[in-house]
Amino acid sequence: MDYILKYFLELTEKQRQQMAALETLYPEWNAKINVISRKDIDNLEVNHILHSLGIVKFVKFTPGTRVMDLGTGGGLPGIPLAIYYPDVTFHLVDRIGKKLRVAQDIAERIGLTNVTFQHGDVKEVKGKFDFVVSRAVMDLGDLVPLVKRFIDTEDRNAVPNGLICLKGGDLSGEVQKYKSQVLIDELSSYFKEEFFKTKKILYLPL
Repeated sequence: MDYILKYFLELTEKQRQQMAALETLYPEWNAKINVISRKDIDNLEVNHILHSLGIVKFVKFTPGTRVMDLGTGGGLPGIPLAIYYPDVTFHLVDRIGKKLRVAQDIAERIGLTNVTFQHGDVKEVKGKFDFVVSRAVMDLGDLVPLVKRFIDTEDRNAVPNGLICLKGGDLSGEVQKYKSQVLIDELSSYFKEEFFKTKKILYLPL
């Protein structure tokens, strides 16, 4: 919890307990199902939970915001974000049922009431959302056509509704098609750990 509290001192006692529980529950599940790379599970707090919370540094969601986490896997970034934003609803979607069951179990065990889950393809999702978030799921050119129809036209946040991706490395080729609209925010401007030197938030209003 040291790294999370370093950047998020505003967390309530309940939120601190929920975040701390993630550091026990994910390794417990990972011993049974490879949700996070076995080589990387020891870096869970920084490389996965804190990384997910990078979205908080980019935009503060207002109460009532609706967010879809596409390709959530075991619940990242959706579960850490749902802890931070108890007044925001999160719909976590993944095609791999066993990973989604991990996310469901963890959400239940820490008492999250603002998350829903859907096992299946994004084409089966119904409803409107203010934002779609994803963490290294697919290339922007493939992702945008899939999620565009979900974005509501009425904005309720400081930035217009759209797509927020957590990505790393050189994105120049990936964003070429959208370069006039896309915003790239360096996570190293918020988090000083080595891991974040190449990590970015990619935001595209839709």
